[in-house]
Amino acid sequence: MPSFDTVLEPNLVELRNALEQSNKEIGTRFDFKGSAARIEHVEAGKDRSLQLHADSDFQIAQVRDLLTAKLSKRGVDVRFLDFSAKIEKMGGDKVRLTVPIKQGIDSETAKKIQTLVKQSKLKVAAAIQGDSVRVTGGKRDDLQAAMALLRKDVADLPLAFNNFRD
Repeated sequence: MPSFDTVLEPNLVELRNALEQSNKEIGTRFDFKGSAARIEHVEAGKDRSLQLHADSDFQIAQVRDLLTAKLSKRGVDVRFLDFSAKIEKMGGDKVRLTVPIKQGIDSETAKKIQTLVKQSKLKVAAAIQGDSVRVTGGKRDDLQAAMALLRKDVADLPLAFNNFRD
């Protein structure tokens, strides 16, 4: 029976490359000379995040814009990063922004995907399996229609479809 997995996985190699390019450009740009501006990749178990460091809120915004430009050039979707966090004040005049990297579909989104597939009247079934959702159907065309439906209706997440079996 044909099936595929709906996942939320960033390309970590390209993400790290964009991070290194951003740090390199921060080191050479005149407006960042003598500042503490930098970007760090932080891993705590399965949780991954980026920490943006700078001297002011304005510089943090510049670092963020620089990072998003490098990510888009490298083909990494910016929707993997959650910029909704507050800017933290550190000692002196330094500030920090912690940006979590979205990885894996949470249970609420998985339930939303499952109900979307059920309500679509397509001859497919969705099953939640950990941090992915497996969609199974009788025909390949039904699965492709389900992929198109999920891309259209879940636009706030950069969903990927892998493990396609015929």
